[in-house]
Amino acid sequence: MDQVLDRVLAKSARLGRPAELLIEHLDATLGAAVDLRRRIGPIAVTEPVLGERFWPVSLLAALTHDTGKVPAGFQAMVTGGGLWGERHEVLSLGFLPPLVPDGGMLLWVAEAVVTHHRPLTSPTGAGLRSIMTLYGGCTLTDFRERFGPVDPVVAAALERWLIHAGGDLLAADRADDTVTGPDVVARAHQVLTDVLGRWRRRRATADEGLTAILLQGAVTLADHLSSAHGTLHVTQPIGPGFSERLRQRFSENGRRPYPHQEQSGALRGHLLLRAPTGSGKTEAGLFWAARQVTDLIAAGAGAPRVFLVLPYLASINAMADRLVGVLGDRELVGVAHSRAASYHLATAIDEAASTDPDTPGQDGSLPLYAARKAVARRAATELFRETVRVGTPYQLLRAALAGPAHAGILLDSANSVFVLDELHAYDPKRLGFILAGAGIWVRLGGRVAVMSATLPAVLADLVRDAIGDPVELVTAPAGLTLPRHRLRLRPHHLTDEEALREARAHLTAGRSVLMVANNVADAQTVFDALAADAIAAHGPDGAILLHSRFRRMDRTRVERKIIDRYGAHRTDCGRRFPGLVVATQVVEVSLDVDFDLLFTSGAPLEALLQRFGRINRAGTREPADVVVHEPSFGPRRGEGRQVDYADGVYDSEPTHAAMRILHQHADLAVDEEHATKWLDEIYASTWGQEWRHQVDTARVDFQQAFLTFKRPYDDRSHLADAFDSMFDGTEAVLLEDLPEYEAALTSAAGRAEGRLLAADWLIPLPGWAVGLSRLDRSLGVEIIDGDYRPDRGLTAIRGAVGANRYQPGEVI
Repeated sequence: MDQVLDRVLAKSARLGRPAELLIEHLDATLGAAVDLRRRIGPIAVTEPVLGERFWPVSLLAALTHDTGKVPAGFQAMVTGGGLWGERHEVLSLGFLPPLVPDGGMLLWVAEAVVTHHRPLTSPTGAGLRSIMTLYGGCTLTDFRERFGPVDPVVAAALERWLIHAGGDLLAADRADDTVTGPDVVARAHQVLTDVLGRWRRRRATADEGLTAILLQGAVTLADHLSSAHGTLHVTQPIGPGFSERLRQRFSENGRRPYPHQEQSGALRGHLLLRAPTGSGKTEAGLFWAARQVTDLIAAGAGAPRVFLVLPYLASINAMADRLVGVLGDRELVGVAHSRAASYHLATAIDEAASTDPDTPGQDGSLPLYAARKAVARRAATELFRETVRVGTPYQLLRAALAGPAHAGILLDSANSVFVLDELHAYDPKRLGFILAGAGIWVRLGGRVAVMSATLPAVLADLVRDAIGDPVELVTAPAGLTLPRHRLRLRPHHLTDEEALREARAHLTAGRSVLMVANNVADAQTVFDALAADAIAAHGPDGAILLHSRFRRMDRTRVERKIIDRYGAHRTDCGRRFPGLVVATQVVEVSLDVDFDLLFTSGAPLEALLQRFGRINRAGTREPADVVVHEPSFGPRRGEGRQVDYADGVYDSEPTHAAMRILHQHADLAVDEEHATKWLDEIYASTWGQEWRHQVDTARVDFQQAFLTFKRPYDDRSHLADAFDSMFDGTEAVLLEDLPEYEAALTSAAGRAEGRLLAADWLIPLPGWAVGLSRLDRSLGVEIIDGDYRPDRGLTAIRGAVGANRYQPGEVI
């Protein structure tokens, strides 16, 4: 190394880390890009554009991306001087021409370099962030004034180092190795002029646009990895040999794989799997995933990532724990959802307390120690460390935003395996978005499986349309599981005295009773009527209320009480307890529980099937009663449209259709095979046809708005708000809890750790409820003034305007 380079910095000292030399950072970024190439392998969609040069272009861009940090102004800034004010990635272009003599390849490398922090162009041409806005009108004289001075000795030394470090990446016909005083500013100006000229009005083809985003993703991801000193897993545990190990686990438990599990494991290609609860659907998905990974590796795809995609946080966490048990190492499984750090926090606390409860952390604080560990685990997953990940589809769909912040998500999904479970849980719009995502995953060389206990024909058709390639349907054998439920219908509402009397009789008889209302107000009414009797008969935990408007710490406490008392593990070990749980549909999505019988308000069939699934879950008892009550139909309060909803929540048409079908099968023992036929009947209706049209429209709209990439280097920040609005919802802290929230924020040295601990005080709200809160900008949190009890949750919000008042029946 030229001694002149041992004082040229890329990064200043921070967070206890020493300053980093520029050549150290460049070398580390090149190494990270090499690891990405090893893990992902060739990406077929880029070959019509770049042939076999995608990874050479990516590696050259990674090697040179920060070379523009050599000017005196930047070096002064990282050693404590004032803000430099220029974009180093623009000057980095000046080091490229001697390394990349091929003009076409030079432009691709240059584009990947210059866009690794900011967009190249803006949709309207008026964006303040784009490189074109900042430098598009600059002359060479302007460049010299803005970027100079650049020490020619330093520039020459860096070029020599790049030639040495580039090695086999560099073309044989590149410029001579002898470098003396290169004019990098003039070169940078010319290369930027060429790049801007190429994209000023150009529209990319489909393959070009996707290739550009993938290149941007390779450079930004390699840069982030090297900056964070992160590492990537470069093997896939759910791959060659995994199926044999899984069969061994079956054998050790005295079992053999079911036929549909064996069929799934033998299938090469995309899968539709219909298998009832209790038939080993998850294991079938893992057998299938292992086959796809093995085939992709044989085709040169490195270490394909396996994504298990579910809609609910609790089911994601449960799946993550299950995979940890199968793989034997928690570090192999990434968790990707909005509260991943909270999952890691709970896990870290449990692990630390069980391992050595007397010495939880260096500062004696178990929560602080666990928070640091949780934030580190979340950060590792955000840098795509693990090759096995469990999460929501929204984390993957953010790839559609592209740009420096999100292009890496798209790159990481290339040559990967996707197992999508419980697609029935999504509304038509979000389902359309997910199917659009599945289409691009397939285009990037991925394999997709969709699993469901019911899988109606319309959903299978929608998946086939989205994927395009052949998709094979595998169905579990009929009669594999026994009916678990006996359907009962009641003409009165769940809150009527007759319903309460029937539930009270079962509680008196010593049964475990689940009652599910469609809104919070009804749940609180039922709870108030029955709680005292249930507690008197079965102890202080004999009556529990659960809905979504609890502080996070209280919901965690409530859910743990429910799991401890009614968890499915109680059935497995033969230790079941009587009592009452009253809930809204959060119980459909959050808990692995098993009750003796169910009382529920009528709702669309998919929602009812999820509620049924919390009764006689293992199917080890005689068919258990699931009692469905007529909901109340009418318009929502404050909504101008005269449209009827079931209990102010669900559309009336699918709810009426579900109730008609259920009445035809009253008092019969039913299972998922019945449910599939019922769903097919509902989706064949006029309402079902409109539902399918909504899904198709949403899929096409998402493709056109987010996945065309005709202007791949445009500023897409305006799309971020549109994307986030599709998945609305926010959290707020009670005014009375504000001191505790602030104390938690400042209880840890790191901002991320403090926010994680403070999140215990947050209450989820729907997006529209922001109008009833105020934003505290200094704390970065919404604040509400409301009535709250730890055992009942949020019961009212006092808004600034009298008409803007929260009513429990309006929010689920």
